Amino acid sequence: MADEDAATTAPGAGLHRHSAELSIVLPSFNEAENIPILIGLLDKTLTGIAWEAIVVDDNSPDGTAGVARDIALKDARVRVIRRIGRRGLSGACTEGVLSSSAPFVAVMDADLQHDETMLPKMLAELKSGAFDLVVASRKVEGGDMGSGLSSIRTFGSNIANGLAQRLLNVTLQDPMSGFFMVRRDRAEELAPKLSPQGFKILLDLVSSAAGSLRIKELPFTFRKRQHGESKLDTLVTLDYFGLLLAKYFGDVVSVRFLMFGLVGASGLLVHLVALRAFLLSDVSFNGAQTAASFVAMTSNFFLNNQLTYRDRRLTGLGALVGLLTFYAVCSVGVLANVGVANLIYADPAYWWVAGTAGAVMGAVWNYAASSALTWRKS
Repeated sequence: MADEDAATTAPGAGLHRHSAELSIVLPSFNEAENIPILIGLLDKTLTGIAWEAIVVDDNSPDGTAGVARDIALKDARVRVIRRIGRRGLSGACTEGVLSSSAPFVAVMDADLQHDETMLPKMLAELKSGAFDLVVASRKVEGGDMGSGLSSIRTFGSNIANGLAQRLLNVTLQDPMSGFFMVRRDRAEELAPKLSPQGFKILLDLVSSAAGSLRIKELPFTFRKRQHGESKLDTLVTLDYFGLLLAKYFGDVVSVRFLMFGLVGASGLLVHLVALRAFLLSDVSFNGAQTAASFVAMTSNFFLNNQLTYRDRRLTGLGALVGLLTFYAVCSVGVLANVGVANLIYADPAYWWVAGTAGAVMGAVWNYAASSALTWRKS
């Protein structure tokens, strides 16, 4: 569900809301310190432009939504969408865009790493009528990664860019950019094709358009975060590969299913390592295979809870109950796993063939069962 607040009692409320030419969508999570600074910068930068800011907050524990509401009580140009039970940058951006009535919509981070002075330039390009999408790019001439990313994350970003360009035939120089402006009518056309999961809304938007968007890239320098911590952890890498695969195969399967599959692939490695360790400890093959299955299931549960089902993430006692439920619903898979592996296991030299066959057989059951029971929608 969503809880949307707007300033309706403050003097002048509504004067800007109904005539906004530009909506700036600000997806946020734990950005309470940055939101007031960013709104002030937008006010200074967008003089003479009818604008509104839509803060889409994923129920931040630091009170980001409350901070934004306090600003909205004094400034009718600020709106708040508080999302409960849903997580993810892409979904937040899509909801923000669809809540706008302005002809042009920008998406930018709330962490102050994006240069707000780019907005008038981007708007001018769209208003010219020559483009549908304008991207603030770190990769075109004049753009710079600046000090916003570590050397490791910069290296990873370059690899991600290359994969997107090669696998999806995306011509953007910086498809990983999270700072862009689009014609709202075009974004609405593409919205049904966008994934609610993930962090790369621009890549999803461009690949879903299949070359139909007229795109302009403008150089900008990525700034260093001032307050708070980055929300991008190492698990986002798996999320990104899931999006790439989903788009590469024409969205035939969901990103969530592919995420589950990628986590399962990592679980296969965990399974084989554990199986080998148990066999070297003189445990019987049946016992080793069973124990390795539960080790892999435990690993899969926590990875899926953090990544695949981040919008339904279980915490506290709920996570413990979820783990036990995951064990229960996957028990049928374990039986199939052990049975198939035992049939194949004849020569100790081929332990890994038997282990792999069993693990794959067990995985067939796990996705449907865990989606329906462990991480069921509330």
